[in-house]
Amino acid sequence: MTRANLPVATRFAPLRVGAFMALSLVTVATRVIAQQVDTLAQGSDSTSSPELLKKLSVEELMNVVVTSVSRRAESLAHVASAIQVITQEDIRRSGATSVPEALRLASNLQVAQVDSREWAISARGFNGTTANKLLVLIDGRTVYTPLFSGVFWDVQDVLLADIDRIEVISGPGATLWGANAVNGVINVITKSSKDTQGLLVSGGGGGALSGFGNARYAGTAGKGISYRVYGKGFDRQASVLPTTGLDAADDWQMGQGGFRVEWENSQENRFSLQGDAYGGQMTMPAGSDAYLNGGNVVGRWARTLSPTSDIRLRVYFDRTYRDNPGVFAEGLNTYDAEFQHRILLGRRHNVVWGVSYRLMDDRVRNSGALTFLPANIARSLFAGFVQDEITLVPERLSVALGTKLEHNEYTGFEIQPSGRVNWRMSRSGTLWAAVSRALRTPSRIDRELFAPANPPYFLAGGPDFHSEELLAYELGYRFQRRALMMSLATFYNRYDGLRSIEQANPPAVFPVVIGNGAEGESYGAELTAEYKIADAWRVRAGYTEMRINLWAKPTSTDASAGSNESQSPDRQFSLNSSVDLPLDLRVDAGLRSVGEIANQQLPGYTELDARLTWSPTDQLDLSLVGQNLLHRRHAEFGTLAARREIERGLQGAVEWHF
Repeated sequence: MTRANLPVATRFAPLRVGAFMALSLVTVATRVIAQQVDTLAQGSDSTSSPELLKKLSVEELMNVVVTSVSRRAESLAHVASAIQVITQEDIRRSGATSVPEALRLASNLQVAQVDSREWAISARGFNGTTANKLLVLIDGRTVYTPLFSGVFWDVQDVLLADIDRIEVISGPGATLWGANAVNGVINVITKSSKDTQGLLVSGGGGGALSGFGNARYAGTAGKGISYRVYGKGFDRQASVLPTTGLDAADDWQMGQGGFRVEWENSQENRFSLQGDAYGGQMTMPAGSDAYLNGGNVVGRWARTLSPTSDIRLRVYFDRTYRDNPGVFAEGLNTYDAEFQHRILLGRRHNVVWGVSYRLMDDRVRNSGALTFLPANIARSLFAGFVQDEITLVPERLSVALGTKLEHNEYTGFEIQPSGRVNWRMSRSGTLWAAVSRALRTPSRIDRELFAPANPPYFLAGGPDFHSEELLAYELGYRFQRRALMMSLATFYNRYDGLRSIEQANPPAVFPVVIGNGAEGESYGAELTAEYKIADAWRVRAGYTEMRINLWAKPTSTDASAGSNESQSPDRQFSLNSSVDLPLDLRVDAGLRSVGEIANQQLPGYTELDARLTWSPTDQLDLSLVGQNLLHRRHAEFGTLAARREIERGLQGAVEWHF
């Protein structure tokens, strides 16, 4: 019998096996990088203190100022985007002990804990430990690795008490933020040093977080000068293996310290300089411990030219280093500078424009299993952006048109335009719509990953791999009146050129190369609501329904249909309650229910976190936090072979501040 006469399943069996092996290798490679070797906005703009935020009505909370959508201050109630804001009070009352845990409070994100130190976080699907379509900013510093165009969440550590707010945008933010702001933007904005005066000491432990300690002091040094310094450290226990419940050997410890200095020599000029340094050690399931360290320095200058015009300059240096002996090591130096100008032209045109430059010096120590060729690279990124918000009917109707032009050394010039319409239908309701084009530019995995380390290669990076493209359509409505706030965002996304595994020389199954042979669509809705039942009782709820369909292009030889590119649940629900009780007691609870991840054969789960706090004085908080209270242990992400389970935990904490 000839090959043409074979049954379809038999004819394509080698291709399926080969594609599966290649996809598995890419997964292993990216997992090794992420697991084993494991704001650009106005970061200094503190709009509200936590003491003030917790006293605001729901209506007043909707008027909290945000800056991540249009790079200028605007009311949350009238933003033409699917945005949620996590306030300092939200974080404090949740009992979160890390930035990823705090991000669970945004119901428009998919947040899954993989093991003791690794997280899968994304917006609108395409989740994974190496998710590459979400842009993350911390006080203007882009948190990014060129290895896979994503985030190492284990080192994104911030003293949570210093966070002013976290602005979470689901949907494209490419016009102003650039490549990889495809499905969302997370902007972590810390408080000004003048808003954190005094001493804060906190510590505790128990459960998975066996011990932690934080200390911060902020003061003044002359007219207009304020500063703060901090130090923190923790020890996290290992997750457990799903079949045996035994220790998964992934415990880790890390310490971090930093500073911030601000100087306002007049109403027109503001300067700030801040930095962080960290170091940690991770237990590996096999072999020697892994080590990581790094640091950053960020400088900002803002000048008000007139009531209708201001300029901003931001520069930073970021150094990260990871070493898993015998497996992989990487040292990355990033140099970044950006200039921004905002000006009001006439009464109708609010224009924001800017230019930026980034240099990434990435050096890799390869292993026998996989290699990046060349091992050492230095690449530049140039960008310019402009957006004009045009007022058509004052206080009622506006249109924002903008684009970002970017040049990278893989694909040259890329353009990412968008248009947004904002219609304030009434004092209580705002209808908005948007059309955007966004790109995920190539990473080193896409172009430069080879396996094994020496030819003949089983897997090779695609020399012609180009940017993945998204065309997004969004429609949303936001309503707020008295004690009730509701927001609905719907979307339809069309993707082209998604990553695939292609045969280099058909019909030969091997070698395979990374290509752009997949495409697809996603659609869904995100609903959030907040209601103040009484002065002392507030509840928040969120529900997301989403579908993702991926397929191979007619010319593609990839038989996986993009199944490895997105591991996300179809739906998720969250409900949070915060109650102030007599005798200076506070009770907070958060319920989350997450649907199954079908292509990982991972069942859905429901879990409950709770926090009881007693404040015997205004300066002292004593709290007891229970996490994952409904099950002794559960899994949130990963195929069965690589899956880890997260255990129920109970921890105590004390915080003293004056």
